[in-house]
Amino acid sequence: MARTSKASAAPAKHGYEFFGPPGAFGISFGLPLLVYLFAFACNDISGCPAPALLSPRTLSLSQLKLQVGWPEDGISGLASWKATVALLGYYLVNLILYRLLPAAEVEGTVLSSGGRLKYRFNTMYSNTVTLAALAAGTAAQGAEFPVWTFIDDNYIQLLTASIGISYAIATFVYVRSFSVKPNDKANRELAAGGHSGNLLYDWFIGRELNPRVTVPLIGEVDIKEWCELRPGMMGWIILNCAWCARQYRNYGHVTDSIVCITVVQAVYIFDSWWNEAAILTTMDITTDGFGMMLAFGDLVWLPFVYTLQTRYLSVHPRSLGPVGLVAMLSLIGLGFYIFRSANSEKNNFRTNPSDPSVSHLEYIETKTGSKLLTTGWWGVARHINYFGDWIQSWPYSLPTGLAGYQILAAGSGAEGAYVMKDGREVVAGNAKGWGMLVTYFYIAYFAILLIHRDRRDDEKCHRKYGEDWDKYKKIVRWRIVPGIY
Repeated sequence: MARTSKASAAPAKHGYEFFGPPGAFGISFGLPLLVYLFAFACNDISGCPAPALLSPRTLSLSQLKLQVGWPEDGISGLASWKATVALLGYYLVNLILYRLLPAAEVEGTVLSSGGRLKYRFNTMYSNTVTLAALAAGTAAQGAEFPVWTFIDDNYIQLLTASIGISYAIATFVYVRSFSVKPNDKANRELAAGGHSGNLLYDWFIGRELNPRVTVPLIGEVDIKEWCELRPGMMGWIILNCAWCARQYRNYGHVTDSIVCITVVQAVYIFDSWWNEAAILTTMDITTDGFGMMLAFGDLVWLPFVYTLQTRYLSVHPRSLGPVGLVAMLSLIGLGFYIFRSANSEKNNFRTNPSDPSVSHLEYIETKTGSKLLTTGWWGVARHINYFGDWIQSWPYSLPTGLAGYQILAAGSGAEGAYVMKDGREVVAGNAKGWGMLVTYFYIAYFAILLIHRDRRDDEKCHRKYGEDWDKYKKIVRWRIVPGIY
């Protein structure tokens, strides 16, 4: 197979995705507003959703501001230097651990230029050190450990800082991408879909494929890979733990539901750290440029949206009971088994086709020399791993039940209320079911994300393999869900 000439710094362009510039604008500036909406509408002041939102005919802005905890000093109160400095300090600690701790050097896949990039992998080590420090602090000070109370007290400001950082990184890599030249000795190149010529779209989708920067005293950092697995994924665990601590401060105990979600999500995250090298064959690394889409997704969307359920349960402490707990663990186990075994099968086949675990599998060999599996997990569906991933999303939301709660004043004497230490009472009330728009959002969003990824991958593979891909699809008919889709 002839490789693309190394003189080509810019792969061939292809069409817009995400509905082009209008879609890029909507996602870049609409999704941050959606995250703010979740943060304010589902709160520990009045309820989830805020009671005023359930009575739109009598809704007043002043009433809504009181119920959602809108800052007294207005929009400027959404940000603070204290939260921004703390968040930047967290990033700095992560960078220092990245440099100081032992690491494995792994080569990435072949680039269109014919070269390969080297990656430094020690995410498991560095994040384990961080978690150990947090565990030690919690053991010493319990739920009042300053990290947990700081997150609770400055949640909105930390969200704002995260959005600002994602915008700043996206802008930095966009501007810097114009220094990519043909025959780049550092193997820098542009992403195939990231140099459309439209400023907004290219800033959003990512112009450079694998932007890297040399940080003083730290060394070279692959920005995309670092953001994918480090601050956001670690932040996911940290926020979950912060909400467990808040539930304990509110009620003096933690429920099996919030512990279940926190643990199963942590297992999922640890699995990605343990199999860090597997990220090198994902579309995010091999195909997508790094821009606003991935920066926001890694640093904002993942930690703040994926923890909506534990944040909810920190105020409305539902319990699963033994049967419910077993059901959730069984469901997560099934999804994890499909996800991990399918990905392991693919990686084993790519790295060592003679391995006894995969040597019996049948495949189509394309004109490009690639081999497409037609039996095993990948003969069941073209993205069977996505199906396992989606199954895992259900136990993240199901523990919240028919979500929705109202917070009543101390001494209300409501029947069946959860009573906080400060005397306030939490009941489902008229909010019952409405909170599902928040706590079950992840399941719906994740399904849309996976379907979109599947279709993007289908287009990419059709461009790459041509009629061989059409032949493959006739053998492996289902996209994600066998027998359904």
